[in-house]
Amino acid sequence: MNQNLYDTDYHLWLEKTVQILQERKLKDLDIPNLIEEISDMGISQKKAVKSNLKILLCHLLKYKYQPEKRSKSWLSTIFEHRDRLEDDFSDSPSLKRYFGEVFEPCYQKARKQASIETGLPLEIFPINCPFTHEKVLNMDYLPE
Repeated sequence: MNQNLYDTDYHLWLEKTVQILQERKLKDLDIPNLIEEISDMGISQKKAVKSNLKILLCHLLKYKYQPEKRSKSWLSTIFEHRDRLEDDFSDSPSLKRYFGEVFEPCYQKARKQASIETGLPLEIFPINCPFTHEKVLNMDYLPE
């Protein structure tokens, strides 16, 4: 396959790659770009987990520490990002292990973000996450 196709028409490159794989013409594969794409897919999934987790943790903190400002929008965001994580784990169960690995650093970033968004001092939000992994993912859990 023409390796320049990857740079000039990505969608067509994908279609041709699928066709080559279906036809088992492995010698015609654009191996370097195929490896890059598969690697990027894994990185993309991990970035999605981190992003959804940070947003979810930030909103759980805001919900807990700024109860007078609770809104349907916050509830919607909490639900949406739990739902996204649930979908990610359903499609790729091994990402749940990654969730555990990045939980603490994501919490620290969410803590800072919550301070910025609420205007509350950073010290208001505990250094250690007040929510367990299970509670964060529980569709029915809301911190009081």
